[in-house]
Amino acid sequence: MVTTPTISITLNGTRRSIAMSATTRTLMTVLRDDLGLTGTKDACSQGVCGSCTVLIDGAPARACLILTATLDGASVTTIEGLGSTEAPGPVQQAFIDAGAIQCGFCMPGMIIQATSLLRTKPRPSRDEIRHAISGNLCRCSGYAKVIEAVELAASRIAP
Repeated sequence: MVTTPTISITLNGTRRSIAMSATTRTLMTVLRDDLGLTGTKDACSQGVCGSCTVLIDGAPARACLILTATLDGASVTTIEGLGSTEAPGPVQQAFIDAGAIQCGFCMPGMIIQATSLLRTKPRPSRDEIRHAISGNLCRCSGYAKVIEAVELAASRIAP
């Protein structure tokens, strides 16, 4: 009997075994196509736009560039792991309340990046926010509302 090799990750707080039928598949492909987690967006497939940003062991990473095979034992958090439509997480709610959501395509990556920033810097300056989101491209809005959303989230969750 031939068995398919698997890796084990913690995905949004739940331990998962993932079959590795092809070791060259990216995390983004596995998340979207195999696991149905479509919040992680594919805009460039080159790690440039930030739409596919997820947290790996708490740090932001581009899911389109990460080979799933390298993640054995890792913890992965996607936008779905931060909250839901019915119960948005605090950063998600701040983006909604600040009117930062436009088409929504880049927002999952922005929210993940903002979450990472606020975990390491609970009261960031505007320059620190700008720097943190500088690798996340948005084609349909200015960044003013995004910066306001991160400031709003910080005011709500910082001690």
